[in-house]
Amino acid sequence: MTYARRTTALLLLAVVVAAAGLVAGRAVPASGVWDVLSGGGDATARHVVLHLRLPRTLVALAAGASLGLAGTVLQSALRNPLAGPEVTGVTPGAVLGAVAASGLGLAGWESPAAVVTAACLGGFAGASLLWLLAGRDKGDPAQMAVYGVLVSAVLAGLTAVMLLVAPGELGSVVQWLVGSTEGRVWAHWNLLWPWATVWAVAAYALAAPLTLLRCGDEQAAAAGLHTGRARVAALVCAVALTAGAVSTVGALGFVGLLVPHLAFALFGADLRVALPGAALLGAVVVGGADAGAQWLSQVAARALDMDRLSVPAGALTTCVGAALLLIVARRRTASEE
Repeated sequence: MTYARRTTALLLLAVVVAAAGLVAGRAVPASGVWDVLSGGGDATARHVVLHLRLPRTLVALAAGASLGLAGTVLQSALRNPLAGPEVTGVTPGAVLGAVAASGLGLAGWESPAAVVTAACLGGFAGASLLWLLAGRDKGDPAQMAVYGVLVSAVLAGLTAVMLLVAPGELGSVVQWLVGSTEGRVWAHWNLLWPWATVWAVAAYALAAPLTLLRCGDEQAAAAGLHTGRARVAALVCAVALTAGAVSTVGALGFVGLLVPHLAFALFGADLRVALPGAALLGAVVVGGADAGAQWLSQVAARALDMDRLSVPAGALTTCVGAALLLIVARRRTASEE
């Protein structure tokens, strides 16, 4: 299958996932959703579909694309297949920055732009801490992964301390810390899509330098690339993409770590092709997790005889991602043997 056909297949899959997200829910059935999209439907159905489900679905797709791009940029810039926003301190740092800013009264959840700024600062702080801690072991993927887990654990602990210090103000964001698309409305979409678009364009502009970096610093330098500047630009881009997604939907686990592996497997090492593929794959993964979480919430609510139960999308991405990571690790170990 050619790259064009794979891209077309992913686009169709993204449409299917988006449709599944729109019809997921008890308030308005699939037929009612179609009526609303056709211009009909009553006021309640139109509100549910157009002001609740549609923005939630769009936010899930954009956040997934951002995380897929961020992970691909990180793994290429660091030449580390174990790199990802979740295990390099970027995602935990972004979470800590947003939560700390809210707890200290520097940024409220009603001012999403301030939360994005705080998340960016936290993401840069987490990545910088990993960079300093790794020292001379930056070229060792296994050591970088170990340091990344340590940094992420420390940042997650600090976030937990913030929740304990100000439980009244921050207790409501626990689900957001897990990663959730629940309650995302047009305000979140209007914040995320311009931010994601700008940094996605920046990531694609770095496609050629990133492809050279994947070949090694010596080869990249021989081709005339200033490796230090290219790597810094890539890290800035990855942190910005992650911060935008995290500030909107929270810490969705394993998306930025595993999507690049799928993108490189399907589209090869040329970032000019792999980056768009990673964006599509990330959108499909998070959009699918959002739809799956909505359907699972309905089933669980009926089984437990509850009026409403919300399963966060981050719970699905974490569980599925952990299983896939184990498979990738086993295959890599087997190939090395």
